[in-house]
Amino acid sequence: MVNYNKLWKLLIDKQMKKKDLMVAANIGSATIAKMTKGMNITTDILCRICKALNCDFKDIMEYIPE
Repeated sequence: MVNYNKLWKLLIDKQMKKKDLMVAANIGSATIAKMTKGMNITTDILCRICKALNCDFKDIMEYIPE
């Protein structure tokens, strides 16, 4: 299970909305919906998000063992 709570907090800290992230990282609303539900997304999308936010994977997600 992947948890993206760190991403949502980072967006708040940067005063960004999910829509702003979609534009900055060139991702779609379906991807945001998947992340909101804790579903898997591709590493390509994770890389785009990290590039847009100038951060690392560990700053936007964490692995939660079931």
